[in-house]
Amino acid sequence: MLNRYELGDKLNSQDQLFLSDVLKRHPDAASKIGCGIESFSVRSAEYGTRCFWVNRLDNSTDKFSFRSCIYN
Repeated sequence: MLNRYELGDKLNSQDQLFLSDVLKRHPDAASKIGCGIESFSVRSAEYGTRCFWVNRLDNSTDKFSFRSCIYN
């Protein structure tokens, strides 16, 4: 899923539903979700890698590793 999007793109509604369920398994899910999820996007991270970012209802953002969600 991560590579289906260009940097800066927001995920489509189906992928957002899936990723919101995945994010709930993150070890820091409460802080990552914060006040609520507005959308998800793909942006750059350290060392030129790509990662998912959660865009919150208060316009704040945070990156997260989907691997942390899976292997929690």
